[in-house]
Amino acid sequence: MNSTKKRNIIIIIVASLASFYGAYMGNVTPVALPQIAEIFKLSNIMQNWITNTYLLTMAVLAIPLGKLCSKYGVKKTFICSVILMLIGTIGTPLSNTVSGLLFFRVIQGIGGAGLCVDSMLIIAEAISPESRGQALGMNISLTYIGIALAPVLGGSLTYNFGWESIFWVMVPFIILNLILLFMIDNEWFKYQNEKFDLKGSLIFAIGILLLIYGFSILNTLIGLVITLLGIILLIIFCKIELKTKHPAYDIKLYKNKKFLSSNIASVLSYIATFVVTTIVNYNLQYIKGFDSQISGLILITFPLLMAIVAPSAGKLSDKIDPQKIATIGMIIVTIGLILIVPLNKDTSIILILISLSLQGIGYGLFASPNTNTIMSSVPPKDTPMASSAVATMRIIGQTISTGILTVIFAILMGNVLIQPSNYPQLIFCSQITLIIITIISAICFVVCYIGYKSKDKLYL
Repeated sequence: MNSTKKRNIIIIIVASLASFYGAYMGNVTPVALPQIAEIFKLSNIMQNWITNTYLLTMAVLAIPLGKLCSKYGVKKTFICSVILMLIGTIGTPLSNTVSGLLFFRVIQGIGGAGLCVDSMLIIAEAISPESRGQALGMNISLTYIGIALAPVLGGSLTYNFGWESIFWVMVPFIILNLILLFMIDNEWFKYQNEKFDLKGSLIFAIGILLLIYGFSILNTLIGLVITLLGIILLIIFCKIELKTKHPAYDIKLYKNKKFLSSNIASVLSYIATFVVTTIVNYNLQYIKGFDSQISGLILITFPLLMAIVAPSAGKLSDKIDPQKIATIGMIIVTIGLILIVPLNKDTSIILILISLSLQGIGYGLFASPNTNTIMSSVPPKDTPMASSAVATMRIIGQTISTGILTVIFAILMGNVLIQPSNYPQLIFCSQITLIIITIISAICFVVCYIGYKSKDKLYL
């Protein structure tokens, strides 16, 4: 085996390992929320913030980190991100207060944002375009293995060893990732001679923070005001970036319809699918009375099938138009979502499993090809910004997905502890959310099809 091939294998392992535990950290908390809520006396809305804090931190940092990671070195910033993730992962289970818990989830989120950007960026820089789809497919597959393990492993660990164990189990993987990073001799730089756009980055960070936080309390007047302020700041950010010589994020990339449609499809797909785990978990644990261990075994269906399908879909996207595959995938996801819209106490486990299976297969067909389109629809010099786009769309989509459920909780249930007396409201909130995300999923496959029909260039 020549040195380049060996290096590339290590790079794919490093990127995939980071994606694995990064995805696990973002998805493991829902299955443990009933126990965490009982210990820390958390309301239904506050429970969602255990997950949202991690995602929100990543959303704030994803755009500026795309430029910073390539400016100061992909490997160097990768190492820093892994170290921050390690600190957050050790600190979270040691916390004995809500504030401490949220603080270390923020530290995890900072590390997670860097990992999310660098894992895509290092593949884009080191792997040739003709093999990029397959490499991204492997990376995304590990992402969804992390998501797959989150409910089943997290559920079993929570049931047998307590919620703290869901974090401790990832510490060896993080340390291994750090060791492997030091085995890579190469470093990748871009934008070294460009001035960092601090003004644009700050406006984006504040804008996205206000948008997502305001959306989570959109049922109140202050929430509406904060959301609108966030939107205004993001519009200002776009105008500034169009005029800046060295922008933190090049808005002009969106002139390419394939890049634009794939990014829109990405955020819509995450909005449509991310909250499903939380909704189904609530149904299984609260409504049906299953323990976290059994619930985790059921919830593994979606991400496990996705992880199986994604590598093949990624390899296929190197040969035929990736957006054609992505369109078919999102049609299958939408059918899966339609099946569980009426989710209630009497919904059979078989129907839930069929729904989760269709979503897993469909999303496996969508994710790798759509990511390949994003990374391949920009010139090579702009791959750091494309990597930021992948990370940002994912994080915004996931956060808004959970935010939709949070808003519906606030409007229809209020800020209450989940208990048998309000289970009917919990079911109704879940059904309303499922209707909304099913419509969003349908819009997503239309967007994919529009991108497929576009004649804009792919840099393959």
